Amino acid sequence: MAPKSLTPHEPGTFCWPELATTDPQEAQLFYSALFGWTVVESQTDVGPYYRFQLDGEDVAASCRADPAQGPPRWNSYIAVSNVDETAGRVAKLGGTIVAGPFDVFDAGRMAVLKDPAGAFISLWQAKDHIGAERLNDPGTLCWTELATTDPGVAQKFYTSLFGWTAKRGTAPPGEYTEFFNRGTPIGGMMRIQPGWGDVPPHWLPYFAVVDCDASAGRVKQHGGTLPLPPKDIPGVGRFAIVCDPQGATFAIIALRQAA
Repeated sequence: MAPKSLTPHEPGTFCWPELATTDPQEAQLFYSALFGWTVVESQTDVGPYYRFQLDGEDVAASCRADPAQGPPRWNSYIAVSNVDETAGRVAKLGGTIVAGPFDVFDAGRMAVLKDPAGAFISLWQAKDHIGAERLNDPGTLCWTELATTDPGVAQKFYTSLFGWTAKRGTAPPGEYTEFFNRGTPIGGMMRIQPGWGDVPPHWLPYFAVVDCDASAGRVKQHGGTLPLPPKDIPGVGRFAIVCDPQGATFAIIALRQAA
């Protein structure tokens, strides 16, 4: 991969959403129809890697899932300046390093960790690839949200590891926490509710759209489902929770200022 003359993301930024799926070709059809993404395929020593693009800029990626590592899912990466140093502090804060740190060819260096409540997150130290080249536009990542069984423990872990600050508020059905990276809101956190069923702690990516209802219609048209149909968030916008045809879950949101 050729080096890019782009500024790396600020440490602590959600920088790369990556889909692990059982059927990359069918997933590409679904996401291309939903977001207008095009696909660039790269061959690696571990198999094909597919970068999703808008107007020639990388916004996400996908690879074939290893069934032994769980069902289809979206993985979230956070930019760090030194992945080895950050990974070295995970255990002291109550988390677990699942894989790495290791180099990803010339693209960067990464590690996969599990927080104290069991949610997975990846660390990314950019070399030739910064991650997403566009954020916060329609069809790109704009928010990442943690569902957890222990918000207090999770807040202490992530603020200590990444230097985030947290602001607690209220939102149905209960308390909601916003995370800020150097003053910029980047994500949120809420407690897993009893009515959700057997849902493990996880990070959920949100992709911006212009019209939530129209996008939800395309989801159903192209084989996806809506565990949570379009719903208003007062003062914020309108969102929906989506499950793609292979079972990976994510969210779409039409922000009020973008409507």
